[in-house]
Amino acid sequence: MHAIGIDLGTSGIRLALLDPEGARIHSAHRALPASVGGDEQRAEQNPALWWAIVRELLREAAAHLHGEPAAIAVDGTSATLLRLDADGRPTHPALMYNDARATDMLSVLAGVAPADSAVHSPSSSAAKLLWLRRHEGLSGVRRVLHQADWIAGRLRGRFDRMDENNALKLGYDALWGGWPNWLQETLGSDASLLPEVVPAGTVLGPLAPEMAESLHLNPACRVVAGTTDSIAGFLASGVDDATTGVTSLGSTLVIKQLAPEPIYAPELGIYSHRLLGRWLVGGASNSGGAVLRQHFDDAALERLSAAIDPETDSGLDYLPLPRRGERFPVNDPELKPRLTPRPEDDARFLQGLFEGVARVEHDGYERLSELGAPRVERVVSLGGGAQNPVWTRIRSRILGLPVTTAEDDDAASGAARLARIGVGLEPGFTG
Repeated sequence: MHAIGIDLGTSGIRLALLDPEGARIHSAHRALPASVGGDEQRAEQNPALWWAIVRELLREAAAHLHGEPAAIAVDGTSATLLRLDADGRPTHPALMYNDARATDMLSVLAGVAPADSAVHSPSSSAAKLLWLRRHEGLSGVRRVLHQADWIAGRLRGRFDRMDENNALKLGYDALWGGWPNWLQETLGSDASLLPEVVPAGTVLGPLAPEMAESLHLNPACRVVAGTTDSIAGFLASGVDDATTGVTSLGSTLVIKQLAPEPIYAPELGIYSHRLLGRWLVGGASNSGGAVLRQHFDDAALERLSAAIDPETDSGLDYLPLPRRGERFPVNDPELKPRLTPRPEDDARFLQGLFEGVARVEHDGYERLSELGAPRVERVVSLGGGAQNPVWTRIRSRILGLPVTTAEDDDAASGAARLARIGVGLEPGFTG
């Protein structure tokens, strides 16, 4: 059986097709338009855009399958929430991973949710759901799902399951293994909107027959419960030990590492996912490549990077955030970017941005170590930022660790690997 991974990332949608031995034989990518919103705290997208692209990518992949069945898993941006009607159709635009309008729900959550829950952020799914319930109402809504769960539901023709990695920021208790009482009591009758939760990698069922026909796929294809985009990136890296950190440098900065026990510190934006029988700890910062894009295009980044001496500090003390608000390693929705003074030399300004993001990365790993995670001895990098050798050397200097680039940094490949594990084509973690 082949494996297909679909990655709904922050800037586009990717597909990876692996052969029965796990080698990638096809990949494709489509860009997504930027999220829209009425102010800087709001970010929405039309889910129909995702589905149109996914259909197109799957039809392309079908030509490479030659009628052979495949296991399919989908990853999506964490805490991107959809409201669905009884037939699984979105009733409104999706609230994206970085939508932070629900600041007034933090006091509500502080009064009902345990301190170690992953919901204590205005961008959490739980905060979004409570905000919608209070401010817009949930009339006509029969189910809430995340981005990856909805695409998997479209493929199956059923919208009744959610993977436990995406469910975490909706309040799911990964230690206990269920929706907690505090959430159900807070939602009251709206608790019926919550789906069944299953571990990432669970076989959900076959492709719906009409979907198989429409996409030119074998009806024997199996849909496997997916995960978040950052966890899919971790799976793509192949890292299998607790002393290697994995940093994803895309639009945002995400760090993760395996640990023997879960760590929950929502006041620092740190949470833990159960993954294939292990614990994956880490956090996601709003800092990252999106800040660079506000100032430089690709050509300028390449030209200016060549003028930087990565071994000499710029002397600039920046906190590179794309807008107000941070999630990790501090959780402060009011934290403001610090990008001044700006020197006349653009190369020095870019170096200051590189160093600022690297300090956020350094502080993230330090917080994990202070809270009991094994101390990281090396870092493997994923994402577009990992391809910049000057930035990599700056990060290595500031981290005080060797930093290398993953052989495979495609989250779609990680989703495909999860699909393979789900149907028994390869084992899970072995270390």
